[in-house]
Amino acid sequence: MIRRLATLSLATSLLFGGAAFAQQDWPNKPIRLIVPYAPGGAGDLSFRPILPALEEKLGQRFVIENKPGASGNIGAAEVMRAAPDGYTLLLAGGNNFVSNQYLYRKMSFDPLAVFDLIVLLSNSPTVVVANPGLPVNSLRELAAYAKANPGKLNFPSPGVGTPPQLSGEFFSALAGVKMVHIPFNGSPPAVLALQQNEVQVAFYTLGPIAPLIRGAKVKALAVAATTRLASLPDVPTTAEAGFPELLTGSWQALAAPKGTDPRILDRINADVRAVLSDAGIRKRYSDMGMLPGEMNRTEFAAFARAEAARWKKVVETANISAD
Repeated sequence: MIRRLATLSLATSLLFGGAAFAQQDWPNKPIRLIVPYAPGGAGDLSFRPILPALEEKLGQRFVIENKPGASGNIGAAEVMRAAPDGYTLLLAGGNNFVSNQYLYRKMSFDPLAVFDLIVLLSNSPTVVVANPGLPVNSLRELAAYAKANPGKLNFPSPGVGTPPQLSGEFFSALAGVKMVHIPFNGSPPAVLALQQNEVQVAFYTLGPIAPLIRGAKVKALAVAATTRLASLPDVPTTAEAGFPELLTGSWQALAAPKGTDPRILDRINADVRAVLSDAGIRKRYSDMGMLPGEMNRTEFAAFARAEAARWKKVVETANISAD
């Protein structure tokens, strides 16, 4: 009996000792990074600037695979099914973690239950803009005008359930107004409709609308962030404009299959944040209207839970379905 116990103890020690050694040795091969959208999207824009420095820190390269479809759900599901060994990661937008599960009612998984969130890479705050012909110059004036003209203001999005729609619906709920959502097939026709006054107000990140702001084709009313954007120093935050709860945007993050060793997750979080602290990286982000992530894993998990609760309420209140 004693010999059997000793043998079992040795086997257990070898098993867990081997696992510990394997994790200490991570990474010893390339890391597969699945992006559930087509190349050139927000995920690429946020990750490419940090890629060389992150590969240097980890001593391994990333193999990036784009797996688009179903608003990111197809690629996300592939990562969900991968082994939780730190060699398959997901780079996706906030919708893939905190809103798709409410928009797609036939979705078979809850992202916050099947993924370990690793690190927030970037947040691109929403910029509230209006057609120059609209007689408002502030967020308060927009709310007053919309209240006096229920159902007469249109706002666009690149599709049902996308961040520009959710942001617009959130503002409507906060202001107690009724505006009409007009979904387009992508951002270019939506932005064109704003210029042509087919829609009068929009809730977009800076990227698609920066040229319009610079060319005075639209007027920026507020930035939905806690601090002003360096590229829009004269545009107030939503808190300064009287709507402190209106903090929205499009954020990008890394995640791993549930059950990945916390030491691996902590290392990636620390290494990414170290790279994001570089002045040159921060300048590149700022030029694109993005704010670098600065949260540890505990803070990021709490942030994501709060985001999920908020968007669940918005989706249910506005009765939005992407199915």
